[in-house]
Amino acid sequence: MTNAKAIEVKTDGEAKAKSAPRGPGRRLHGSLVHKLGLAILSGQYAPGDILSGEVAFAEELEVSRSAYREAVQVLTAKGLVESRPKAGTRILPRNRWNLLDPDVLAWAFAGEPDIEFVRSLFELRAIVEPAAARLAAERRDRNDLKIMKDALAAMRRHTLATEAGRAADRDFHNAILQATRNEALLVLNASIGAAVNWTTQFKQRSRALPRNPIPDHVRVYDAIAASDGAAASEAMSELVHLALEDTRSAMKG
Repeated sequence: MTNAKAIEVKTDGEAKAKSAPRGPGRRLHGSLVHKLGLAILSGQYAPGDILSGEVAFAEELEVSRSAYREAVQVLTAKGLVESRPKAGTRILPRNRWNLLDPDVLAWAFAGEPDIEFVRSLFELRAIVEPAAARLAAERRDRNDLKIMKDALAAMRRHTLATEAGRAADRDFHNAILQATRNEALLVLNASIGAAVNWTTQFKQRSRALPRNPIPDHVRVYDAIAASDGAAASEAMSELVHLALEDTRSAMKG
C-alpha cells in the first residue's frame, strides 16, 4: 500500500489556488487533486496501487474526508483512478487515463515526460491539425483570419519564451480549429491547445528555442488566407514535424 505522505509537495499550482478568490474548501480540494494527479503521472503511484483508506488518507494529509472524496471524484472523471466500496481507490492502467485532458497534460509535463508520450501527442497533432488547416482554408471568414493575424502579431511581440507568447500560439491553433466549422474537431480545442502549450514550454526548459518557429506559423496563415487547402495542410504538417524535432532535441539536451 502506498504511503500518502509521499505526495507532500509544494507546487506553483497550489500557490495559484491559494491566491484565487475561492472558499477554503474549494482551494483545498483543488490542491489535493493537483498533488494526487502529479503523484500518479510522475509514477509515485503505479497502476494497480491501492490508496490508503479514506479515513487514513485524510488523516495523513491533514485534509477533511469530504475534500479527499471530492478529489477522488475529479480524478475518477479523468480516468486516473477507480473507487469501489470496500475495495478502496485503485490507480487505473495508463490506457484508461484521459491523457488529452488539459490537467493531465499539465501533470505529465510537470516532470520529465516520456518520449513515447511526447511522440504520441505529435502523431495526434500530425493527424488532426493538417486536416483542420485544409478545412480552415476552405471555410474561414474574415473574423477567423483577423484572430489568426492578431495571434501572430502577439507571438512576434512577446516571443514564445513568454506565457503571453505561448497564449497567442494557442489562440492561433484554436482559431484554425474554429475556422473548420466542424463540431467534432472543436471538441479537441482545449486538448490541442494544451498540447501545443506544454510541448512549447517544455522544449525551452534548459535552453532557448533552437530556431524561430513563428515563420512556420506564418506559412500556415498565408495558405489559409489564400484559401489554398493543400498548401495549408502541407505547411501545418511541416510545422508539426519541425516542432517534434525541436522537442526531441530539447529532450536529448
